[in-house]
Amino acid sequence: MIDPWWRVAIRCRPAERDAVAAFLVGLTGQGVEEAADGRIHTVAESEAEAGALLAEAAETFHDIEGAISRLDPVDWSVHWRDGITTRRFGRVIVTPSWRPVVADPGDVVLTIDPESAFGNGEHGSTRAALALLERHVRPGDRVLDLGSGSGILAIGAALLGAKSAVGIEIDEDALPIAEANAVRNGVGERVTFLMGDAAVLPAIVAPAELLCSNILRTVNTILLPTIHAALVPGGVAIFSGMEEAEEAIFRPTLLASGFAPFDDVHDGGWWAVAAHRA
Repeated sequence: MIDPWWRVAIRCRPAERDAVAAFLVGLTGQGVEEAADGRIHTVAESEAEAGALLAEAAETFHDIEGAISRLDPVDWSVHWRDGITTRRFGRVIVTPSWRPVVADPGDVVLTIDPESAFGNGEHGSTRAALALLERHVRPGDRVLDLGSGSGILAIGAALLGAKSAVGIEIDEDALPIAEANAVRNGVGERVTFLMGDAAVLPAIVAPAELLCSNILRTVNTILLPTIHAALVPGGVAIFSGMEEAEEAIFRPTLLASGFAPFDDVHDGGWWAVAAHRA
């Protein structure tokens, strides 16, 4: 007889969703789901554990709303996987390890499981960035990935033919996850992950033909001079991590900073844009 589990549902500010999701995964070891209404769901083994989890989240993130509810008896240690799907982005198929796929000629398969490092293709900002990456990375490109998280974009670039990809991440816990993901996908020799400040390290590993920055709009704005300097003339920058409402704010900023937007993607309320360096 399987004991009932308890759902913990948390509503937070959009800018904190990624941090809240990573926080919950780190505490529970369980996957999380972003519901259609924007709430983040996870599960706990008892009502007391669910209440304690919600209390700890509220102490860490002060502007949240949460609720717990009893679930029908299900083996949630496995059942949460049902919400993780295989997705296609042009030639790129992103799939968890428990959903093997048969690729068509010309396709590349990126295997990645949800862990505490952000980025497995289930979030709109990652999906939008990956869609633009698939369209615009070219064989032989040198790629930089700022805020690389799980490494999904850097790994995707290498699978699509990039000569090299360097991911820069401030969270030291994300690095071993990203490195393991690169090895799993057979690109460990061409993908490197560094821990440090995205405002400093690009100058050391530049130049690049393509750069991804899947971070908040405010951070993307601060990094614009660094990104411009790291790219070769005519290089492509892909900016993501922004809500659709922020497009009207960020587009003029891009133009004023020496970038020419030429492609974009909207996905689940999130917006990403590709721009050439002037």
